[in-house]
Parts: sequence; structure tokens; C-alpha cells
Amino acid sequence: MLIQSHIVDLETPTGTMRTYVHRPAGEGRFPVILFYSEIFQQTGPIERAAKIIAGHGYAVLVPEVFHELNPIGTVLAYDDAGRDKGNADKSAKDVQGYDSDNRAMIEWVQTQPWFNGNIGAAGFCIGGHLAFRAALQPEVKATACFYATDLHTQVIPNKPGQHSMERLADIKGELLMIWGKQDNHIPTAGRVQVYQQLTDAGLSFTWHEFNGQHAFMRDEGERYDPQLAATGYQLALQLFSNTL
Repeated sequence: MLIQSHIVDLETPTGTMRTYVHRPAGEGRFPVILFYSEIFQQTGPIERAAKIIAGHGYAVLVPEVFHELNPIGTVLAYDDAGRDKGNADKSAKDVQGYDSDNRAMIEWVQTQPWFNGNIGAAGFCIGGHLAFRAALQPEVKATACFYATDLHTQVIPNKPGQHSMERLADIKGELLMIWGKQDNHIPTAGRVQVYQQLTDAGLSFTWHEFNGQHAFMRDEGERYDPQLAATGYQLALQLFSNTL
């Protein structure tokens, strides 16, 4: 399936948010996937991942997750300086800022002639957490979270009662949780904690743990595992096909 890409700058309560849109070329109505990047924003690997999903019949929106904290169009490098800046941004943005970002994207796609009425979410690393956060929105029917960081910590600022794991009652759609057992960002104890809380909340979710490192989906760097990445895409696309 051929795709097309364009940019839309959406207004949010915390400023203009550049959003990259990748969707099938030609006429038609498609489900939407809100796709969240790592701390580096829309890098080459994130753009390619979004296009893979779009090529299976979805309109994929990639927001600049730290738009309040950087000039429009910022992409951080996969190096120490980029990592330090991205982690600083993660520690500076209150989690509720992502809620208003999600509302801006959802309200925009609802006005688009190519939208078929169904919305899902996906993301890698902090983007896995932000996809999980998007699942709090009532319109989101299915969410694929790849090695979602900081669900088990308090690193991302939040007000009382607003931590993502304190909002589980608001999740109505299905979750797909994918992890790497060798991921030093999310230790076994953290995964166990998240699994137990999701189970206790009675959520509809599927859980997969692979022998992979953090960022095994990123097609750059020594941690990339092409076989696991192919499996990850297959699982996410199966979820979206079944629900959207």
C-alpha cells in the first residue's frame, strides 16, 4: 500500500504541537493510530515505524511529545547530549499535558474526511507510556505499548491521583503490553508490579515478554532485533485489525 505524509500544526493549551501524519495514498476512510515516539521525537526510526503501520491501512499521527520545551521541528540525536535533553524534557512535562495533546489530535482527526471513526494508539519507550496514557481517552479502542517506561516509577511529574497507573478505571479499550526481559529501564519487579495492577483492575490486555533489550524495535543501533521487531509489528497490527 502506498502512503502519503504531511505535517499539521495543532493548537493545544500548552502551545503549538507539530504532528506528522502518515496515511494511505488515495481516497478512502481509515482508522487512526496515535503513535508516540521515544524521548528523541520523530527520528528516522520512528518515522519508518509510523510508515510501516500506515502501509497496512492506518492514518498514523506522530506528535512532537515535548513541543512545549523545544522549537518546532526538533529532533534529538541518539547520543549522550540528545539523551540528556530528552530525559530532562521528560522530567519537566506534567503527565496531564499529554492528555490535552491527545484531545487536540482526537478532535482534529474527527474533522478529517479520511477518518473512519476508530482510534488506536501505539508507542515505543516513553511513547509506550504515552500510548498507555492515550488509552485513558474514551475514543481509544486499542493500544500497543512497547517497553513502556516509568509506569512503575514517579519520574514523569504528576499531580495527586493523576499518575497513569492511578487512572486504570478510565481505560475501556484493549491493551497490548510488550516488554524485553533484558531491558534495564524496566526491571522484572517493575513489570510484575504493572502486570498485577492491570490484572487487579480487570482490564482487557495481552502481555508478551521477549528476550530483548530496551529499544529492540528501533532499527538503528546494536540493540535492534529485526526478528523481534517483526513479531512486535505483527502483534500490534493483529490487535488493530481485530478492534479497529
